[in-house]
Amino acid sequence: MTEATEAATPPAGRSRAWMGDALERYALLLVWAITCVVFGILRPDTFWTTSNFTTIFGSQAILVVLTLALLAPLTAGDYDLSVAATMTLASMTLAILNVNHGWSIWASIVAALAVGVAVGLANGALVVLLDIDSLIATLGSSTFIAGIVLWISDSQTISGVSEGLIDWVVVKRLFGIPLEFYYGIALGLVIFYVFEFMPVGRRLLFVGRGRSVARLSGIRVSHLRWGALVASGLISAFAGVLYAGTLGSADPTSGLSFLLPAFAAAFLGATTIQPGRFNPIGSIAAVYFLVTGITGLQLLGVQTFVQQLFYGGALILAVALSQAARRRDARQVE
Repeated sequence: MTEATEAATPPAGRSRAWMGDALERYALLLVWAITCVVFGILRPDTFWTTSNFTTIFGSQAILVVLTLALLAPLTAGDYDLSVAATMTLASMTLAILNVNHGWSIWASIVAALAVGVAVGLANGALVVLLDIDSLIATLGSSTFIAGIVLWISDSQTISGVSEGLIDWVVVKRLFGIPLEFYYGIALGLVIFYVFEFMPVGRRLLFVGRGRSVARLSGIRVSHLRWGALVASGLISAFAGVLYAGTLGSADPTSGLSFLLPAFAAAFLGATTIQPGRFNPIGSIAAVYFLVTGITGLQLLGVQTFVQQLFYGGALILAVALSQAARRRDARQVE
């Protein structure tokens, strides 16, 4: 709303506009609270317990980090469908080096993170240099990476990851919640700072809203898109490190199931806090809203297939709402 329009709007109208904006920004948090109340009424003995909320917050750090990995390329207007496969590859790399080859856990972590950077560089080359649509390029690289994981692991789970990693991921706790929860929150705050207070964050948003205009403005669009995919690969690899620390092992296939929930949370997060923008705070809230809903349904005895229905439905609804918010913002700019 421009200053002239705002000045011409009566106080009652400004109040309604402010309330509407606040409702849009915090609707997901309100629905989350209502969901907690409903499940608490239906299952007071099991839902409103410390152990239940400790499990909800402590068990989803991997999904939080993987969702955050999507934000940079999505903000730049690209998709990275390889995040779950990259996480699995990083986890397997760490386990093989640490367990089978006797590397120290720190050297194994560095190698796993380097794998994520390498995947990001390769995705960037496909998308930026060869001008392949990011959806197709990263879908292909995801399938390729999944094949590499099966090859290097001989399709076997690698167990026996260092106790030191397990201790610092799930054993050590703060306020009863494993430390991995706080790693995800800290990463979200870092990304929030980058998006809101650093030039690179503003440029990423500018690129995502219009690459041609951004290029004419002197922004290095190709560099930013490539860098966003590298950041996505690195953060996905960090999720792989947490995954290995959570399980104490590396599984060649189970990590792929995180892809749909991560996208559902990222798009649902774009409907809250900062509607129309992919933002870390909204994404974290979306993760825990979705998990709360699924946990409540499980406590009610609903069959496991509902989880897929819940995530799939949430993704469709979130994409629709996010696109509507983005179109509205674009009209306001015009």
